[in-house]
Formats: sequence, structure tokens, C-alpha cells
Amino acid sequence: MSQLIVLVVGILAILFIIWWFFGKHQVATGVAEVASNEQTIAINVSGGYSPEEVTLKKGIPAVLTFTRQDPSSCLDHIVFPDFGINKALPKNEPVTVKIDTTKPGEYTWACGMDMFHGKLTIK
Repeated sequence: MSQLIVLVVGILAILFIIWWFFGKHQVATGVAEVASNEQTIAINVSGGYSPEEVTLKKGIPAVLTFTRQDPSSCLDHIVFPDFGINKALPKNEPVTVKIDTTKPGEYTWACGMDMFHGKLTIK
């Protein structure tokens, strides 16, 4: 009987891992607000990024404000490799990141350990 329980638990764990890594998950998206010739958006950092996908308008200066609420050391940095940005995110302190919006395209950001990701689209 105990072997059957171990087998069932093992199969459930494998199915969970497959779902976690390969399943389609709902992604929070956001569009920056434009005011006074600047676009801004606030991003909450808690077990990932919310919103995880951000859309910006081309040619309008943009500021992303990250506020980390997660105690994990993995999320204590934000890295935008395409823009050469690597900033520390102290817990519960807003950190602004200025983005050059002159080149349209899709860009990514990640935590310092490259485990959590976000996507930035400039149109």
C-alpha cells in the first residue's frame, strides 16, 4: 500500500512540474500612462513581476517604477540587458528605470538570477 501511495504522489509531482514549466499561464499586461510628454508605469515585484508585459509608445520618454515587496534575494536586482541597466531593488522602496523608446521592438528584463522575466514592447 505504501508503494502505491509513493507512486501516486510521484506521478502527481511530475505532472505539477510539467504544468508549472510548460503550461500556459495567464500573464498580467500593462500599458504605460502618458502625461506631460512622459509615460510611466508601476510594476510590483512580488513572486515575479506584475504586470509582466508592458507596452510603451515609441518616441515618448518612459519611466518604469519597480517596487519590490518580495524578500527573496533573487528579485533584489532588475536587469535590462538590451539597455545596459542593472539596478538594485531594495525592499519596499520604489526604484525608477528610464527606458530609451527611440527604437521599437520587444525587449526583456529579468531578475539578477535570470529566473523571473518580463517583456517590454515599444510600438
